[in-house]
Amino acid sequence: MKRSSLYLTLALLSLTPLGVAGAQLAATAPSQSVPGDARPDAPELSARGPYAVGVRTLTLTNPGQLDIVKAPKEGEIPRYDRPLTVEVWYPAVGASGSGVTTYRDVLGSGPNDPKRPNTPFLTLGRATRDAAPSAQGGPYPLVIVSHGYPGSRYLMSYLTENLASKGYVVASIDHTDSTHGDKAAFASTLLNRPLDDNFVLGEMARLGAADSGSPLSGLVDADRTALVGYSMGGYGALNAAGAGFGPEMVPLVPNGALKQRQTGAYTVDPRIKAVVAFAPWGGDAAVRGIGVNFGGKYGFWDEAGLANLKVPTMFVVGDRDDVAQYEGGVKSLFENAVNAERYMVVYENASHNSAPNPPPAASLNSFDDYMHYAEPAWDMARLNNLNQHFVTAFLNLKLKGMQGAAPYLNVPTPRSNDIKVSRNADGSPKADDTSWAGFKNRTARGIELYRMMPR
Repeated sequence: MKRSSLYLTLALLSLTPLGVAGAQLAATAPSQSVPGDARPDAPELSARGPYAVGVRTLTLTNPGQLDIVKAPKEGEIPRYDRPLTVEVWYPAVGASGSGVTTYRDVLGSGPNDPKRPNTPFLTLGRATRDAAPSAQGGPYPLVIVSHGYPGSRYLMSYLTENLASKGYVVASIDHTDSTHGDKAAFASTLLNRPLDDNFVLGEMARLGAADSGSPLSGLVDADRTALVGYSMGGYGALNAAGAGFGPEMVPLVPNGALKQRQTGAYTVDPRIKAVVAFAPWGGDAAVRGIGVNFGGKYGFWDEAGLANLKVPTMFVVGDRDDVAQYEGGVKSLFENAVNAERYMVVYENASHNSAPNPPPAASLNSFDDYMHYAEPAWDMARLNNLNQHFVTAFLNLKLKGMQGAAPYLNVPTPRSNDIKVSRNADGSPKADDTSWAGFKNRTARGIELYRMMPR
């Protein structure tokens, strides 16, 4: 399909009933119009798993939280019951790749930005709304997904659907005060990201328990939980998993509220077993983008804070990241989280947008909205497939103990451009072959993959 035809099709779908969209997706053949479908050059583990995917929406309330948006200049911060909308994808009854749905989202950067108004759009998905869950293989490990600032729970639907098809329950949060539609005071995001992650973990454990009476009953093994965060979501995930903030950062949230997220001030939930941090913001010592130019040695983190991150962690970053920064930012976090087994996937010439779905058709009239999703040097469907591959390998290894996933991460040479393909006549590798597992010949290009063990 030509690019112009694809955009026209998506634009029309955004104006039509779900029944028409369903007709477009009746076949399960791949289509570049559906985020997450595999390109012909997609690596092995990007393929959908054996399960059909169900999806449902939860409305949760975390009582008695600090209302940072209404914080006075002086005095105590009022409290409120904090609402959170959470989308949950899970293994369902049916054939892999079956199902059709649309996810309703908006573009923009908050409710009152005239340059980026809240323009509605639809994203197509291969899932079935409120489908009957599959009982085969459960309960399933839990993956909590946290978007950027601003963002939405649908920002990485290519990944959430894909993981659910492989036997994970995936809960993606709309972080209040931090979505495209309700963006508010940044201090709320600074404080609430790790708190939201922890609250949703507890609620998913409660709802997913065998005797809960919830539609998710018996589905969730919260004792095997991973946090997946992008940008500010990565910032929050690292903190929730143990990377406490340095004292220099406390003044950024009113009334010293950020003190509760310093190293030693909180206990890490032991159910968190792994973290995937896409371009995690906050590791740059200058702490760019918030109107201040101070920070600890590692931005929001000091040496003790990074040392307290002890769960296996995968960082994913572009080496031209101009928001979270690569050198002196994400790379520094990777190198100095010395007590964690960690991996770092680097996309050469990529900037900050390595994690989202491809740009929606509705963004084509706005440079800012388009660049909220796009990577100029990369095809986004390609990046989506690569993320599916590497995240699957990491979570299969760390949450499911599948040792067969290790070769996809422990590659023989860290720079894919340096791979040497050396094969026998029967196609088997020779001793000097340095190909990456899961990649067809000539398809591993522009990627780096590093691993560091705890000290």
